[in-house]
This record gives sequence, C-alpha cells and structure tokens, in this order.
Amino acid sequence: MRFAFLDRDGVINRFPGKGKYVTGFSEFKILPQALKAIRLLTEAGYELAVISNQGCVSRKLITKKSLADLTKYMLKEIREAGGRSPKVYYCVHQKADNCACKKPKTLLLKKAVGTRKIKRSEICFIGDSEEDMEAAKNFGCRPVLVLSGRSKKKDVPALSVKPDAVHKNLWEAARWLVNQKK
Repeated sequence: MRFAFLDRDGVINRFPGKGKYVTGFSEFKILPQALKAIRLLTEAGYELAVISNQGCVSRKLITKKSLADLTKYMLKEIREAGGRSPKVYYCVHQKADNCACKKPKTLLLKKAVGTRKIKRSEICFIGDSEEDMEAAKNFGCRPVLVLSGRSKKKDVPALSVKPDAVHKNLWEAARWLVNQKK
C-alpha cells in the first residue's frame, strides 16, 4: 500500500499569510495543479490523508461547521478532478493548549494510518512548513517540502529537519513521488 500525508494550506490551497487563516470560501483558493497532483497520486495507488493545524477554530475565527463546509467543498473539487477523496484530520487547538494533535506532534498521523501495516519510512509527508517537516521526522516518515506556501527556497538551509526533497509545488512533488516507485 502506498500512503502519503498532505498539509492543506500552502499545499492544496493558497496559504493565507503568516498569522492569517482561511475562514471562508472567498479565501479558499485551490492552488494551480493541486487537483491534478492529487489525481496523479490517486491513479498511482496512493491513499492520502490531509493533516492540518486549524487553530482558527479555537480562536473562534471560524466554527467547526464552517470548517467542515470548506472541507466538503475541497473534497468535492478533488473528486470532480478525478482524485479519490482523502481522509482529513484537523487539530483545532492553539499551541498553548499543549494537545497531542497539533503538528509537529503526531497523533493525527497515527490516527490517519490507523491499523494499516505500512512502514513509516515509506510514507511521505508533503508540507510547506518547518512544523510539517518536524512532524514527518517525529513520525518516522519522509519529509517533502513544497515552496508554494510558508517556506521559500532561502528558508531551506535553516530548517531543523532537512527534507528528503524540495519541490516548487504539490504537482512537482507528486510527479517526483510517483517516479520514486518506478
């Protein structure tokens, strides 16, 4: 079984900016080629799980229902583009809550894998931030950085966890990942 984790903001949809959140449909803009990338991964046999920190819920900037509505929209767009809907796991807490689910902690990754017999070292986590790379390392999977969100090329040398690969966006990362298995 092939399995990959995807961050949401900055990987699938446009990153709203440091300290900002996607709180409505007008802010939820799917990145160019992201749906095509998810379709490619689906066609290559990958099961996908979206793992995303959404502290905007605990900050009361968006309700759980509104977050669920945005998620339904995202999944509909993925299906209509020919991809298989990934499972979606959110941490709605703030750092101060000291929960077990906020990346770079790994509870959501463990939930996503569940009881499947998958070698963690064969799972990739495609993300746009240092916390995504740290979550991948903490879980024992492969960190893959995309430069379509928070991180830029100049940030890579200072990352505490060096990614296995760095790509411009999810499309390039998906193509790289699919070609790794050939």
